[in-house]
Amino acid sequence: MTDQDIADMWIHESFANYAEALYVECQYGKQAGEDYVIGCRRLIRNDRPIIGHYGVNDEGSEDMYYKGGNMLNMIRHIIGNDSLWRAILRGLNQTFWHQTVTSRQIEQYIIQKSKSDLQPVFDQYLRTTQIPELEYVFRNDTLWYRWTNVIPDFHMPVRVFTGNHPLVLHATTNWQQITLPVSGVDVLKIDRNFYVNSRKLTQM
Repeated sequence: MTDQDIADMWIHESFANYAEALYVECQYGKQAGEDYVIGCRRLIRNDRPIIGHYGVNDEGSEDMYYKGGNMLNMIRHIIGNDSLWRAILRGLNQTFWHQTVTSRQIEQYIIQKSKSDLQPVFDQYLRTTQIPELEYVFRNDTLWYRWTNVIPDFHMPVRVFTGNHPLVLHATTNWQQITLPVSGVDVLKIDRNFYVNSRKLTQM
């Protein structure tokens, strides 16, 4: 499959970069594959959106490779089902074999097959240069959190660790709270497979 407009070249190159990570994973294990794709982040420039302007011979940013690969890796972890993710990757080729396609077609296919509301993720990572930042505050045994530096109404789950306890936060742009599984925790670490930033605040 190929893109109808080179503004959607990420369809080629993001999957190409992610395929390299999958090859490393196949040869050396899942952690090595993650190391590969996460290591590519140092090459991301966030100079302009991955998707260029349509109809004017504009490829968009070279971030289509490394940022796009990290977006796909992150979507895999948002879905949280490797069997389903593998079926989606194979299904893309079966469904769009020998066709020219648009970004929206690929996005909608992944959304429909995963049954996950990933449109804000695609819009954020393909159409802006902003990297979501998770702001959070510890207050007694409660964690307050929200997304900033994002498009309007952005929402995306993110896996974090408070101590050794994993949590999935269904974060939005509004402050939300969750009672922590253990008391006295004031350190939060984001799963490295999520290409986001974080900022600890002392107050909301």
